[in-house]
Amino acid sequence: MSYLYALLVYFVLSCNSNDNTSNPDSDTTTKTTVTYSVDDSDFANPDRGFYKYSETRASNYQVLDEDELRGYRTSTSAEGANYETINTMVFRYFILDDFTNGTISQTFLDNMQLDFDAARNAGIKIIPRFTYTVTSNSGNCNEGFICPPYGDAPKDVVLAQIQQLGAVLTTNADVITAVQMGFIGTWGENYYTDFFGDPSPNATQGKLLDENWQDRIDVLKALLEATPKELMVQVRYPQMKQRYVYGITATTNVAAITEAEAFSETDKARIGFHNDCLFASADDFGTYEDYGNSSSERVTDISNLKTYFQEDSKYVLVGGETCTDEYNPESNCSPDGIADIDLRSLHYTYLNTDFNNDVNNDWTSGGCIEAIKKNLGYRFVLKTATFPDSLTTDDNLEVDIILENIGYASPTKERNVNLVLRNKANDEITTLEFDTDIRRWFSEVTLKQSFSLPQTLTAGEYDVFLHLEEAYQTIKGRPEYAIRMANQDVWEENTGYNSLKHTLKVD
Repeated sequence: MSYLYALLVYFVLSCNSNDNTSNPDSDTTTKTTVTYSVDDSDFANPDRGFYKYSETRASNYQVLDEDELRGYRTSTSAEGANYETINTMVFRYFILDDFTNGTISQTFLDNMQLDFDAARNAGIKIIPRFTYTVTSNSGNCNEGFICPPYGDAPKDVVLAQIQQLGAVLTTNADVITAVQMGFIGTWGENYYTDFFGDPSPNATQGKLLDENWQDRIDVLKALLEATPKELMVQVRYPQMKQRYVYGITATTNVAAITEAEAFSETDKARIGFHNDCLFASADDFGTYEDYGNSSSERVTDISNLKTYFQEDSKYVLVGGETCTDEYNPESNCSPDGIADIDLRSLHYTYLNTDFNNDVNNDWTSGGCIEAIKKNLGYRFVLKTATFPDSLTTDDNLEVDIILENIGYASPTKERNVNLVLRNKANDEITTLEFDTDIRRWFSEVTLKQSFSLPQTLTAGEYDVFLHLEEAYQTIKGRPEYAIRMANQDVWEENTGYNSLKHTLKVD
């Protein structure tokens, strides 16, 4: 009997010992996972969406109005548009009509600074393009509606003026989305030009020669060198980038930029695209054109150039405008057209809300305008986030956030991604920075990081936020320049914070 009792005691003690053995790898901290609801509305976010058009002339400079710019951040309808947009960007034509010879006046440069000051005060960014003329003079020539002389400036004048303008652009890089190459030809579109090789039917050569390409390369190089490396410079034609990067004899099937090369601030990584005749024809009115060189002819090459554009645009900034409704129904929404399909596959970040609304209005009747408004550029959606419920300052704060970019493109500028703890008792802020690159948030993203808490953090309860703030010191604290997540009841308009809907207790 005593033997059986002893055996039973041993068995019970052994079982209890196994149950209470601690696993050094187990996490006994109580955690909470929050699931977020999607916000399907349109709202303002920096560096993306539809932009408002503006222009000013050296001969009659009209400075931007701060109050008008601020009003763009609310829902407005452009003239001739049957849809409304919320705008955080203004395209700005700086027409240098008084400066086709010589230097730019200090008065003009001072007025430019006033424009950028107004934009900064209003929470808006500018897309600048410089040109000498936006006028098409009709006459007795092959094109008819536009004939030479066109009115642009020679290369030596352009290069000297880029040096002048570079200082202003550098000072105001914080409120510039991107700089467009411009300068050459009517509208700065690098086509109808008096000095850089006219490939139009108005000229006998009908293509670009080697010296024309070199002159254009020199202008682009000067603009890249005169502006900060974090700014992208957009060119009108994908072949312009190809021949800048690979040389004048480059073929249209050269390799696009790779993910490894992206965002490296090299010239290759900085050159993006603006398509000013989106959905105008099968080749977007010459966008996908091989303009030849001294030893090759001009040909349309949609297959290679559009493929190159599609691949390259994953990592560089793309924008533009529609220009004619002649390519209808192809310019309409799917399934009849390709508008919404191409905008996503070609990674468009912005479009013009003021032109051409013969095309854009069809997107309203076709049912895709709302999706286009919301998905141009980035659109970040929080899915879930996991946090500890409580911890001490000696503990690491382990956070696991899953989100998704459902927009057409990723951001192309660096940005601080912060976890913010705000004390519920006194609003004291503690900022912890994630080790991530928002420019590489292409699809689903996981922010999983362990943070050391500062020993000065006081005990209490803290609300937790995600803050996607500007990197520029001049505007980093401005809520207008912070990114809003597309989730319900998370946005704090007065701070630019996105609530993660969790309260953390610190003992």
